[in-house]
Amino acid sequence: MDLRVNIGKLKLKNPVMTASGTFGYGEEYSEFVDLNKLGAIVVKGLSLKPMEGNPSPRIYETPCGMLNAIGLQNVGVKEFLKTKLPYIRKFDTKLIVNIFGNTIQEYVKLSHILDNASVDGIELNVSCPNIKKGGIFFGTDKKILQKLISKVRASVSNAVLITKLSPNVSYIQEFAKIAEECGSDAVSLINTIPGMAIDIKTRRPRIANITGGLSGPAIKPIAVRMVYETFRAVKIPIIGMGGIMNSGDAIEFMLAGAAAVAVGTASFVNPSTTIDIINGIESFMAENSITDLKELTGGIKI
Repeated sequence: MDLRVNIGKLKLKNPVMTASGTFGYGEEYSEFVDLNKLGAIVVKGLSLKPMEGNPSPRIYETPCGMLNAIGLQNVGVKEFLKTKLPYIRKFDTKLIVNIFGNTIQEYVKLSHILDNASVDGIELNVSCPNIKKGGIFFGTDKKILQKLISKVRASVSNAVLITKLSPNVSYIQEFAKIAEECGSDAVSLINTIPGMAIDIKTRRPRIANITGGLSGPAIKPIAVRMVYETFRAVKIPIIGMGGIMNSGDAIEFMLAGAAAVAVGTASFVNPSTTIDIINGIESFMAENSITDLKELTGGIKI
């Protein structure tokens, strides 16, 4: 059975990767997961300078999901290159770095640094506010998104460029088309959906930030629908994510159009979920006489 997939020029041994923000920098999970077996490791969001993130509490479990408002806490690119990157490079697994910034210039500078550091892929987190534009979110304004991707594309020559789309738009396929037209090699979707929870005894929000990003099984039907819509609109590969808990979920995303999948919230429940999903996909292929995983992508019957 052939589980290999291509995300642009990036060749993965299998379609299962980690979702940014849920797997640390890889080392945190190395006691539970053989990192060599993963298709790719996507590290938590990285910025030019270190960030402390939001105050606690920052995570709250909800029915069929989880709210988080970590606030993009990270070590900054300098420390990443010094201490995190050398560790990940010990493994035979592709490395994708999720990045974010407050301005287009920050995205461009960070992308250029990482591209020169020979990371395999760069994933643009466009669910961040553009401070110079009054806080307008990159991922929900077509003109700003177009300019961002075009500028970053011009600064990246080695790494595969992936745009992580925001679900907080009316027609996600329109934004996927912009990503494709502006040079993105692939798109990943979906990011978390804004949510909120309140403690009825204290009458206070469950999260110090008041609102947070909802992930987990609760958002899976939305994510599958958006992957399906995007697959019909673009020709570049899609990395599907949003509530994948097992191999059945992963295959569902592939049938909708995903070439690969990213596992996030499930790793908090079971740290070895990614490996279980790889094994489950292999079993499904064997049971259904599928020799090439690519047969599943877009295989939905209407």
